[in-house]
Amino acid sequence: MLVDSHAHLDDKRFNKDRENIIKELEENNIEFIVNPGADLDTSKRAVELARDNKMIYAAVGVHPHDVKDMDQNTIEELRKLAREEKVVAIGEIGLDYYYDNSPRELQKKWFREQIRLAKELDLPIIIHDRDAHEDTYNILKEENDEKLRGIMHCYQSSLEMSSQFIDLGFYISLAGPTTFKNAKTPKEVAKGIDLDRLLIETDSPYLTPHPYRGKRNEPKYVKYVAQTIADLKNVPLEEIEDSTTRNAKKIFGIE
Repeated sequence: MLVDSHAHLDDKRFNKDRENIIKELEENNIEFIVNPGADLDTSKRAVELARDNKMIYAAVGVHPHDVKDMDQNTIEELRKLAREEKVVAIGEIGLDYYYDNSPRELQKKWFREQIRLAKELDLPIIIHDRDAHEDTYNILKEENDEKLRGIMHCYQSSLEMSSQFIDLGFYISLAGPTTFKNAKTPKEVAKGIDLDRLLIETDSPYLTPHPYRGKRNEPKYVKYVAQTIADLKNVPLEEIEDSTTRNAKKIFGIE
């Protein structure tokens, strides 16, 4: 079975059919999904979804777009949420220099603070890195210790740089763009990365893979990411399923 390691089922675009999508996970060969938060409200909704559904796990954190609204009380709230049952990571956190919705110095400050919270709680982190590869890597390297681990969500940088993140103890997660015909770099990463460091995701409702590009993304479409990687690596689909599911269970501590 497959694991969707990153999906936002709490998003309002699922308000009309969320229950049906969750009910159909198993028949769509999905063993479980991880639903990360992007701020306190979505983190709380992620925890509620996980509490109510056996096939959903949660991550809690504040996305770089929203760190401009953070303070130390936010960290305390995240600390409480992270101790809830079925919270398996801190995320999604990181840096976004494409939109710059929060000042870069604040992004870096609260990225570090959330990394330190994850290490305190012995949880992995889920990293959003858009056009900020060098600063993301440098912060992770500076914060690196035996507890730091996690996932480069929807990885967008080079194969060469993926090795640097892997050396720091991170997994590389590929999403819908890997299936796009003109997606040269994600395809190079998919071909070049070792299976023991690879995860797959949808980032639903965003980044819908081919052949459904342009429509709302759903966890069941993670199979198209898996099939594309299998084709690129010239291995059976079952090998991608087995390895990425095993990796997801390992990094998230799920039996």
